[in-house]
Amino acid sequence: MIKQTKRKARIKKPPTNKVESSGQVQSLCRALSILNVIAEDEAGMTMTEISDCTSLPMSTTHRLLTTLQHERYVRYDTQQSLWKMGVQAFIIGNAFERSRDIIATSRPYMKTLMEQSGETTNLAVADQGECIYLAQVECRQMMRVQAKPGSRVPFHSSAVGKALLAGMDEVKAKKFIQMREFERATDNTVIDQHALCKEVGEARKNGYARDDEEHCVGLRCVASAIYDEEGVPIAAVSLSGPRARIGDDQFPVLGRMVKETAAHITIELGGMVPNNKPMSYQN
Repeated sequence: MIKQTKRKARIKKPPTNKVESSGQVQSLCRALSILNVIAEDEAGMTMTEISDCTSLPMSTTHRLLTTLQHERYVRYDTQQSLWKMGVQAFIIGNAFERSRDIIATSRPYMKTLMEQSGETTNLAVADQGECIYLAQVECRQMMRVQAKPGSRVPFHSSAVGKALLAGMDEVKAKKFIQMREFERATDNTVIDQHALCKEVGEARKNGYARDDEEHCVGLRCVASAIYDEEGVPIAAVSLSGPRARIGDDQFPVLGRMVKETAAHITIELGGMVPNNKPMSYQN
């Protein structure tokens, strides 16, 4: 059999400017152009082909490929003498895909929860020791909470953070709490590790966590975790509103709502709500 060599379209280099032509920004653009051309070819590419498609010198192509290989974004197939996408590129792409699916799947349920509760609903994930909001459905009340996508809140003083901790394996959650020093945001913020473990244990038993003006004065929230197919928490859905509307008697009612919503989203994503026995989270 004669192997036909595919002709690859040459990628035009973007026009350079003073920023791009300086140091690391230029190197980053060149490295990304290499990833782009390799991603377009499932079979892999030779270094000559990559150099030709990106209009980069062979020496530059070799240097960047070596760096990308070290970081596992590309790999070199020694049997075929071809460069292919690496595992780290898959991890990054999979993380985006998972986030995109969570947002798209959760939004209709978040809207329904907002209609039922009359309060703003939010979706958050863990990121580098904090929680980051991915999406929000605002309520129709004149006084309402705004948490822009991309904004962050601490684990210990937010309902979404405590819901994620409650959904974790007990040992992992305890280790997370014990390895950190917590800052006080309001008079209600729980910063004592033992007290926080107890509160997380209560959230695990109830299936939802509370934020009783712990992150912001006058703001109350309830949240419940969303799980993957192995019963590992991957996100949390919450609803939030002012203390004037969310009284003490409302916590159990809203907690059940958010717990049911999180369970529906979990099932829709193909996940599994773990049927764990309540744990004390005591030291």
